[in-house]
Amino acid sequence: MIIGIPKEIKNNENRVGMTPAGVHELIHHGHTVYVQHTAGEGSGFSDEEYIKAGASILPTIEDTYAIAEMIIKVKEPIEPEYKLVKKGQLLFTYFHFASDRELTMAMLESGATCIAYETVVGPQGGLPLLIPMSEVAGRMSIQEGARFLEKPQGGCGKLLGGVPGVKPAKVLVVGGGVVGRNAALMAAGLGADVTITDISLPTLRHIAEVMPGNVKTLYSSRHNIELELPTTDLLIGSVLIPGAKAPKLVTADMIKMMRKGSVIVDVAIDQGGCCETSHATTHSDPIYTVDGVVHYAVANIPGAVPYTSTLALTNATLPYALNLADKGWKEACKGNPGLAEGVNIVDGEVTFKAVAEAWDLPYHPLTL
Repeated sequence: MIIGIPKEIKNNENRVGMTPAGVHELIHHGHTVYVQHTAGEGSGFSDEEYIKAGASILPTIEDTYAIAEMIIKVKEPIEPEYKLVKKGQLLFTYFHFASDRELTMAMLESGATCIAYETVVGPQGGLPLLIPMSEVAGRMSIQEGARFLEKPQGGCGKLLGGVPGVKPAKVLVVGGGVVGRNAALMAAGLGADVTITDISLPTLRHIAEVMPGNVKTLYSSRHNIELELPTTDLLIGSVLIPGAKAPKLVTADMIKMMRKGSVIVDVAIDQGGCCETSHATTHSDPIYTVDGVVHYAVANIPGAVPYTSTLALTNATLPYALNLADKGWKEACKGNPGLAEGVNIVDGEVTFKAVAEAWDLPYHPLTL
Protein backbone atom coordinates (compact mmCIF):
# COMPACT_ATOMS: atom_id res chain seq x y z
CA MET A 1 0.00 0.00 0.00
CA ILE A 2 1.12 3.58 -0.62
CA ILE A 3 1.04 5.50 2.65
CA GLY A 4 1.31 9.26 3.08
CA ILE A 5 2.27 11.12 6.24
CA PRO A 6 1.51 14.85 5.84
CA LYS A 7 2.71 17.65 8.07
CA GLU A 8 0.08 18.75 10.58
CA ILE A 9 -1.19 22.27 9.93
CA LYS A 10 -3.54 22.82 12.87
CA ASN A 11 -2.52 25.71 15.14
CA ASN A 12 0.67 24.79 17.04
CA GLU A 13 0.26 21.09 16.26
CA ASN A 14 3.80 19.72 16.27
CA ARG A 15 3.03 16.01 16.45
CA VAL A 16 3.43 13.78 13.41
CA GLY A 17 1.44 10.71 12.41
CA MET A 18 4.30 8.21 12.56
CA THR A 19 7.85 8.08 13.95
CA PRO A 20 10.77 6.95 11.77
CA ALA A 21 10.72 3.64 13.65
CA GLY A 22 7.05 3.16 12.72
CA VAL A 23 7.80 4.03 9.10
CA HIS A 24 10.58 1.44 9.09
CA GLU A 25 8.10 -1.24 10.18
CA LEU A 26 5.63 -0.29 7.45
CA ILE A 27 8.37 -0.48 4.83
CA HIS A 28 9.59 -3.80 6.27
CA HIS A 29 6.09 -5.12 5.57
CA GLY A 30 6.49 -4.16 1.91
CA HIS A 31 4.64 -0.86 1.86
CA THR A 32 5.74 2.44 0.32
CA VAL A 33 5.80 5.46 2.61
CA TYR A 34 5.94 9.12 1.61
CA VAL A 35 6.56 11.75 4.28
CA GLN A 36 6.03 15.44 3.69
CA HIS A 37 9.12 17.61 4.05
CA THR A 38 9.70 18.62 7.72
CA ALA A 39 6.59 16.71 8.89
CA GLY A 40 8.47 15.30 11.86
CA GLU A 41 10.56 18.35 12.65
CA GLY A 42 8.29 19.64 15.40
CA SER A 43 8.51 16.28 17.19
CA GLY A 44 12.28 16.10 16.88
CA PHE A 45 12.47 13.79 13.83
CA SER A 46 14.40 15.00 10.79
CA ASP A 47 13.78 14.20 7.13
CA GLU A 48 17.11 12.34 7.18
CA GLU A 49 15.79 9.95 9.85
CA TYR A 50 12.77 9.13 7.70
CA ILE A 51 14.99 8.63 4.66
CA LYS A 52 17.19 6.23 6.67
CA ALA A 53 14.01 4.37 7.63
CA GLY A 54 13.26 3.92 3.90
CA ALA A 55 10.70 6.67 3.29
CA SER A 56 10.64 9.12 0.42
CA ILE A 57 10.27 12.84 1.14
CA LEU A 58 7.73 14.93 -0.76
CA PRO A 59 7.88 18.73 -0.84
CA THR A 60 4.24 19.65 -0.24
CA ILE A 61 1.08 18.52 1.49
CA GLU A 62 -0.66 18.43 -1.90
CA ASP A 63 1.90 15.92 -3.20
CA THR A 64 1.48 13.75 -0.13
CA TYR A 65 -2.31 13.53 -0.35
CA ALA A 66 -2.22 13.05 -4.12
CA ILE A 67 -0.01 9.95 -4.08
CA ALA A 68 -1.29 8.15 -0.98
CA GLU A 69 -3.84 5.35 -0.74
CA MET A 70 -3.81 5.70 3.06
CA ILE A 71 -3.13 8.90 4.99
CA ILE A 72 -1.86 8.53 8.56
CA LYS A 73 -2.25 11.72 10.61
CA VAL A 74 -2.64 12.93 14.16
CA LYS A 75 -5.43 15.50 13.99
CA GLU A 76 -8.49 15.77 11.79
CA PRO A 77 -8.10 17.47 8.41
CA ILE A 78 -8.85 21.18 8.61
CA GLU A 79 -10.43 23.35 5.90
CA PRO A 80 -7.36 23.77 3.62
CA GLU A 81 -7.04 19.96 3.52
CA TYR A 82 -10.65 19.15 2.66
CA LYS A 83 -10.13 19.51 -1.07
CA LEU A 84 -7.04 17.27 -0.95
CA VAL A 85 -8.88 14.20 0.31
CA LYS A 86 -9.73 11.82 -2.55
CA LYS A 87 -12.62 9.45 -3.16
CA GLY A 88 -11.68 5.96 -1.98
CA GLN A 89 -8.74 7.21 0.07
CA LEU A 90 -8.34 5.80 3.59
CA LEU A 91 -7.76 8.33 6.39
CA PHE A 92 -6.54 7.03 9.75
CA THR A 93 -6.45 9.77 12.41
CA TYR A 94 -8.36 11.45 15.23
CA PHE A 95 -11.59 12.92 13.83
CA HIS A 96 -14.04 13.76 16.67
CA PHE A 97 -16.80 14.12 14.08
CA ALA A 98 -19.58 14.62 16.65
CA SER A 99 -18.14 18.01 17.59
CA ASP A 100 -17.54 19.33 14.05
CA ARG A 101 -20.35 19.38 11.49
CA GLU A 102 -18.26 21.13 8.81
CA LEU A 103 -15.61 18.41 8.97
CA THR A 104 -18.27 15.69 8.89
CA MET A 105 -19.91 17.11 5.79
CA ALA A 106 -16.55 17.64 4.05
CA MET A 107 -15.50 14.03 4.61
CA LEU A 108 -18.89 12.76 3.46
CA GLU A 109 -18.51 14.79 0.29
CA SER A 110 -14.97 13.53 -0.30
CA GLY A 111 -16.01 9.89 -0.66
CA ALA A 112 -13.12 8.80 1.56
CA THR A 113 -13.11 6.10 4.23
CA CYS A 114 -12.49 7.64 7.65
CA ILE A 115 -11.26 5.49 10.54
CA ALA A 116 -11.18 7.45 13.78
CA TYR A 117 -8.59 6.62 16.40
CA GLU A 118 -10.94 7.68 19.16
CA THR A 119 -13.61 5.03 18.49
CA VAL A 120 -11.40 1.98 17.86
CA VAL A 121 -12.10 -0.56 20.62
CA GLY A 122 -9.46 -2.88 22.09
CA PRO A 123 -9.70 -6.67 22.49
CA GLN A 124 -10.49 -6.25 26.19
CA GLY A 125 -12.62 -3.15 25.63
CA GLY A 126 -11.44 0.39 26.18
CA LEU A 127 -10.13 2.82 23.58
CA PRO A 128 -6.50 1.85 22.93
CA LEU A 129 -5.76 4.63 20.45
CA LEU A 130 -7.24 7.32 22.67
CA ILE A 131 -5.56 6.16 25.89
CA PRO A 132 -2.00 7.41 25.23
CA MET A 133 -3.14 10.92 24.33
CA SER A 134 -5.63 10.90 27.20
CA GLU A 135 -2.76 10.07 29.54
CA VAL A 136 -0.77 13.01 28.17
CA ALA A 137 -3.77 15.37 28.23
CA GLY A 138 -4.69 14.41 31.79
CA ARG A 139 -1.19 15.09 33.06
CA MET A 140 -0.88 18.27 31.00
CA SER A 141 -4.21 19.55 32.34
CA ILE A 142 -2.71 19.91 35.80
CA GLN A 143 0.48 21.46 34.46
CA GLU A 144 -1.55 24.05 32.54
CA GLY A 145 -4.06 24.53 35.35
CA ALA A 146 -1.27 25.24 37.83
CA ARG A 147 0.21 27.75 35.39
CA PHE A 148 -3.02 29.69 34.93
CA LEU A 149 -3.72 29.77 38.65
CA GLU A 150 -0.72 32.11 38.80
CA LYS A 151 -1.72 35.74 39.26
CA PRO A 152 0.22 37.08 36.22
CA GLN A 153 -1.69 34.56 34.06
CA GLY A 154 -5.10 35.72 35.32
CA GLY A 155 -5.58 33.25 38.17
CA CYS A 156 -6.18 33.76 41.87
CA GLY A 157 -2.52 33.28 42.75
CA LYS A 158 -2.67 29.90 44.49
CA LEU A 159 0.09 27.29 44.53
CA LEU A 160 -1.46 23.86 43.95
CA GLY A 161 0.40 22.14 46.76
CA GLY A 162 0.49 25.04 49.20
CA VAL A 163 3.38 25.21 51.68
CA PRO A 164 3.72 24.32 55.37
CA GLY A 165 1.19 26.48 57.20
CA VAL A 166 -0.80 27.26 54.04
CA LYS A 167 -3.51 24.95 52.75
CA PRO A 168 -3.14 23.46 49.24
CA ALA A 169 -5.45 24.38 46.39
CA LYS A 170 -8.59 22.32 45.79
CA VAL A 171 -8.85 20.41 42.52
CA LEU A 172 -12.12 18.92 41.26
CA VAL A 173 -11.78 16.32 38.49
CA VAL A 174 -15.09 15.59 36.74
CA GLY A 175 -14.86 12.14 35.19
CA GLY A 176 -12.81 9.16 36.38
CA GLY A 177 -11.61 7.81 33.04
CA VAL A 178 -8.05 7.82 31.74
CA VAL A 179 -7.82 11.63 31.59
CA GLY A 180 -9.35 12.07 35.02
CA ARG A 181 -7.18 9.46 36.72
CA ASN A 182 -3.99 10.90 35.23
CA ALA A 183 -5.04 14.41 36.21
CA ALA A 184 -5.82 13.32 39.76
CA LEU A 185 -2.50 11.50 40.05
CA MET A 186 -0.52 14.54 38.90
CA ALA A 187 -2.45 16.94 41.13
CA ALA A 188 -2.02 14.63 44.10
CA GLY A 189 1.70 14.38 43.42
CA LEU A 190 1.95 18.16 43.62
CA GLY A 191 0.21 18.08 47.00
CA ALA A 192 -3.21 19.43 46.01
CA ASP A 193 -6.46 18.53 47.76
CA VAL A 194 -8.12 16.44 45.02
CA THR A 195 -11.70 15.24 44.54
CA ILE A 196 -12.59 13.06 41.55
CA THR A 197 -16.17 12.33 40.48
CA ASP A 198 -17.73 9.61 38.37
CA ILE A 199 -21.06 7.82 37.97
CA SER A 200 -19.45 4.36 38.05
CA LEU A 201 -19.11 2.95 41.56
CA PRO A 202 -16.59 0.28 40.43
CA THR A 203 -14.46 3.07 38.95
CA LEU A 204 -14.65 5.08 42.17
CA ARG A 205 -13.76 1.99 44.23
CA HIS A 206 -10.72 1.34 42.05
CA ILE A 207 -9.61 4.97 42.27
CA ALA A 208 -10.00 4.92 46.06
CA GLU A 209 -7.82 1.80 46.24
CA VAL A 210 -4.94 2.99 44.06
CA MET A 211 -4.75 6.77 44.55
CA PRO A 212 -2.80 8.60 47.27
CA GLY A 213 -4.58 9.67 50.43
CA ASN A 214 -5.09 13.25 49.24
CA VAL A 215 -7.46 12.03 46.50
CA LYS A 216 -11.11 11.66 47.54
CA THR A 217 -13.91 10.14 45.45
CA LEU A 218 -17.42 11.53 45.00
CA TYR A 219 -20.41 10.21 43.11
CA SER A 220 -21.03 12.50 40.15
CA SER A 221 -24.36 14.33 40.29
CA ARG A 222 -25.38 17.91 39.65
CA HIS A 223 -26.04 18.38 43.37
CA ASN A 224 -22.63 17.07 44.42
CA ILE A 225 -20.76 19.11 41.80
CA GLU A 226 -22.62 22.26 42.88
CA LEU A 227 -21.57 21.65 46.49
CA GLU A 228 -17.91 21.43 45.44
CA LEU A 229 -17.70 24.39 43.06
CA PRO A 230 -17.65 27.29 45.57
CA THR A 231 -14.38 25.98 47.06
CA THR A 232 -12.82 24.61 43.86
CA ASP A 233 -9.68 26.36 42.62
CA LEU A 234 -9.05 24.16 39.56
CA LEU A 235 -11.72 22.17 37.73
CA ILE A 236 -10.68 19.50 35.21
CA GLY A 237 -13.39 18.47 32.73
CA SER A 238 -12.61 14.92 31.62
CA VAL A 239 -15.92 13.36 30.62
CA LEU A 240 -16.12 11.14 27.52
CA ILE A 241 -18.87 9.33 25.65
CA PRO A 242 -16.95 7.54 22.86
CA GLY A 243 -17.60 9.16 19.50
CA ALA A 244 -20.40 11.36 20.81
CA LYS A 245 -20.70 14.91 22.11
CA ALA A 246 -19.60 15.38 25.69
CA PRO A 247 -22.48 16.03 28.12
CA LYS A 248 -22.66 19.55 29.57
CA LEU A 249 -22.23 18.66 33.22
CA VAL A 250 -21.18 22.15 34.32
CA THR A 251 -23.70 24.81 33.31
CA ALA A 252 -23.19 28.56 32.95
CA ASP A 253 -25.10 29.12 36.19
CA MET A 254 -22.82 26.68 37.99
CA ILE A 255 -19.74 28.55 36.75
CA LYS A 256 -21.00 31.63 38.57
CA MET A 257 -20.68 29.69 41.82
CA MET A 258 -16.90 29.51 41.42
CA ARG A 259 -14.55 32.10 42.91
CA LYS A 260 -12.97 34.70 40.67
CA GLY A 261 -9.52 33.63 39.55
CA SER A 262 -10.32 29.93 39.68
CA VAL A 263 -9.48 27.91 36.58
CA ILE A 264 -11.27 25.40 34.33
CA VAL A 265 -9.33 23.08 32.04
CA ASP A 266 -11.91 21.44 29.76
CA VAL A 267 -10.07 18.45 28.29
CA ALA A 268 -13.38 17.24 26.82
CA ILE A 269 -13.34 20.15 24.35
CA ASP A 270 -12.35 17.76 21.52
CA GLN A 271 -15.88 16.38 21.86
CA GLY A 272 -17.51 19.77 22.40
CA GLY A 273 -16.59 20.28 26.06
CA CYS A 274 -18.37 19.34 29.28
CA CYS A 275 -18.75 22.96 30.49
CA GLU A 276 -21.52 25.05 28.97
CA THR A 277 -19.22 28.07 28.81
CA SER A 278 -16.40 26.26 26.96
CA HIS A 279 -15.35 26.92 23.39
CA ALA A 280 -12.20 25.67 21.69
CA THR A 281 -9.01 27.67 22.06
CA THR A 282 -5.47 27.25 20.71
CA HIS A 283 -1.97 26.99 22.14
CA SER A 284 -1.22 30.49 20.85
CA ASP A 285 -4.36 31.94 22.51
CA PRO A 286 -5.28 29.36 25.15
CA ILE A 287 -7.56 31.12 27.64
CA TYR A 288 -10.52 33.42 28.09
CA THR A 289 -12.53 34.46 31.14
CA VAL A 290 -16.22 34.01 31.92
CA ASP A 291 -17.64 35.45 35.15
CA GLY A 292 -14.11 35.83 36.46
CA VAL A 293 -13.26 32.16 35.88
CA VAL A 294 -10.30 31.41 33.61
CA HIS A 295 -11.16 28.85 30.89
CA TYR A 296 -8.45 26.79 29.18
CA ALA A 297 -9.97 24.76 26.33
CA VAL A 298 -7.17 23.91 23.91
CA ALA A 299 -8.38 21.19 21.56
CA ASN A 300 -4.99 19.54 21.05
CA ILE A 301 -3.35 19.68 24.46
CA PRO A 302 -0.82 16.87 23.76
CA GLY A 303 0.49 18.91 20.81
CA ALA A 304 2.39 21.00 23.36
CA VAL A 305 4.67 18.04 24.14
CA PRO A 306 5.04 16.53 20.65
CA TYR A 307 8.10 14.37 21.23
CA THR A 308 6.47 12.41 24.05
CA SER A 309 3.06 12.42 22.35
CA THR A 310 4.26 11.20 18.95
CA LEU A 311 6.20 8.30 20.46
CA ALA A 312 3.24 7.32 22.65
CA LEU A 313 0.77 7.58 19.77
CA THR A 314 2.88 5.53 17.34
CA ASN A 315 3.28 2.81 19.97
CA ALA A 316 -0.50 2.46 19.98
CA THR A 317 -1.42 3.04 16.31
CA LEU A 318 1.33 1.09 14.54
CA PRO A 319 -0.18 -2.42 14.94
CA TYR A 320 -3.48 -1.13 13.52
CA ALA A 321 -1.76 0.75 10.70
CA LEU A 322 0.14 -2.43 9.74
CA ASN A 323 -3.08 -4.43 9.77
CA LEU A 324 -4.85 -1.89 7.54
CA ALA A 325 -1.93 -1.68 5.12
CA ASP A 326 -1.31 -5.43 4.96
CA LYS A 327 -4.93 -6.49 4.44
CA GLY A 328 -6.81 -3.42 3.24
CA TRP A 329 -9.35 -1.80 5.51
CA LYS A 330 -12.25 -4.16 4.75
CA GLU A 331 -10.35 -7.39 5.43
CA ALA A 332 -8.66 -5.86 8.44
CA CYS A 333 -12.03 -4.86 9.90
CA LYS A 334 -13.54 -8.28 9.16
CA GLY A 335 -10.86 -9.84 11.32
CA ASN A 336 -10.94 -7.19 14.03
CA PRO A 337 -14.38 -6.04 15.23
CA GLY A 338 -12.75 -3.44 17.47
CA LEU A 339 -11.05 -1.83 14.48
CA ALA A 340 -14.39 -1.88 12.64
CA GLU A 341 -15.78 0.29 15.46
CA GLY A 342 -13.37 2.96 14.28
CA VAL A 343 -14.96 3.22 10.84
CA ASN A 344 -17.04 6.42 11.02
CA ILE A 345 -17.57 7.33 7.34
CA VAL A 346 -17.43 5.26 4.16
CA ASP A 347 -17.99 6.63 0.66
CA GLY A 348 -20.40 9.39 1.64
CA GLU A 349 -22.26 7.49 4.38
CA VAL A 350 -22.05 7.77 8.17
CA THR A 351 -21.35 4.35 9.66
CA PHE A 352 -21.00 5.40 13.32
CA LYS A 353 -24.32 5.89 15.09
CA ALA A 354 -23.30 8.67 17.51
CA VAL A 355 -22.02 10.82 14.62
CA ALA A 356 -25.25 10.36 12.68
CA GLU A 357 -27.27 11.30 15.75
CA ALA A 358 -25.12 14.35 16.49
CA TRP A 359 -25.92 15.93 13.12
CA ASP A 360 -29.26 14.31 12.32
CA LEU A 361 -27.82 12.38 9.37
CA PRO A 362 -28.84 8.98 7.99
CA TYR A 363 -27.08 6.12 9.78
CA HIS A 364 -25.78 3.24 7.69
CA PRO A 365 -24.45 0.37 9.81
CA LEU A 366 -21.11 -0.87 8.49
CA THR A 367 -21.42 -3.89 6.24
CA LEU A 368 -18.32 -5.80 5.19
